[in-house]
Amino acid sequence: MSTNRYISFLNQFGPLEKRSMFGGTGLFRHHSMFALLAQGRLFIRGGCVLDDEFLALGCEKFRHIKKQTTATVNYYDVTDLYRAEKACLDDLIHRSIEYAVASRCRQNQGEVKRLRDMPNMHFRLERMVKKAGIKDVATFVDLGAPKVFNKVRDIYGNDLDVSLLWKFAGAIEGVHWELLQEPRKRQLLDSCRQ
Repeated sequence: MSTNRYISFLNQFGPLEKRSMFGGTGLFRHHSMFALLAQGRLFIRGGCVLDDEFLALGCEKFRHIKKQTTATVNYYDVTDLYRAEKACLDDLIHRSIEYAVASRCRQNQGEVKRLRDMPNMHFRLERMVKKAGIKDVATFVDLGAPKVFNKVRDIYGNDLDVSLLWKFAGAIEGVHWELLQEPRKRQLLDSCRQ
């Protein structure tokens, strides 16, 4: 199936922004990614009750395979629903867009109270960040990913995996760390070296 046909279909939901993601194309509304076109298939963002609905319809999560790792992200393959012209797909897409935009707004408004609740973060990373002297989300965001990474590196040593920097940046930007583009990653790395 052609990418252009998917884009034409998704244009009915409003103006789209496009960026390269996971070897495919990420589609955004109001700077919030809700769809992924990859491997000739259409994936729609899950979240909340949408996850259960996608799974009940037999939709599988997108898996991005890199050289030595596989990342499974919260985007569900709806290609078969699209081809079968299932009426429920329009509703799922509308709700996915609403969820994506609302999630981004909540993050931008500081509704995330704990570090571990930010994208890419979990309890272990929260402990590392707190040990480095960063106690809350506001401080984490104010400092920015490079400074947070440098503070954590000061505590845990210089051999930290650079993917931690990407995770911190993704947490602040509200995206999965593997969605960060190479120019952004280089910019972050250059900021750490200063």
